Amino acid sequence: MSPQIATADVVGREELLEFVRSRHHIVLVTTKRDGSAQLSPVTAGLDDEGRVVIATYPERAKTHNARRHPQVDVLVLSDDFGGAWVQLSGTAEVLDLPGAVEPLVEYFRSIAGEHDDWDEYRAAMQRQGKSLIRVTIERWGPIATGGFPARLA
Repeated sequence: MSPQIATADVVGREELLEFVRSRHHIVLVTTKRDGSAQLSPVTAGLDDEGRVVIATYPERAKTHNARRHPQVDVLVLSDDFGGAWVQLSGTAEVLDLPGAVEPLVEYFRSIAGEHDDWDEYRAAMQRQGKSLIRVTIERWGPIATGGFPARLA
């Protein structure tokens, strides 16, 4: 059996967005007050403008960090841990209620499609006091897979 060879495919924005759109497991990297990294495994989507969107709560560390230092990194993983991934960098903005309600609807749609009762969903977001982190993608690395270096093929 041949070893799996690592790949690193440089892609343009459209290929990147196509890759990210179907993947919802990410690690959000924000910066703590002391300058160290804070990593949060979260579920994310991609909005109609190609921004990574993450539902959260205003009191979460990731939310405080993104407000204070909006430069963030995102690691987008495949459902299969051994699958392809990509690292993105960009600027985060935090949306709070009531302005976050419709972006939270778009977040849900980007991950799960249509809801059975949008009025109930909106009410639940209000009741829970949700916020939304929205990341404008500015830079990205290659879409990569793990494996052996090509020299060992």
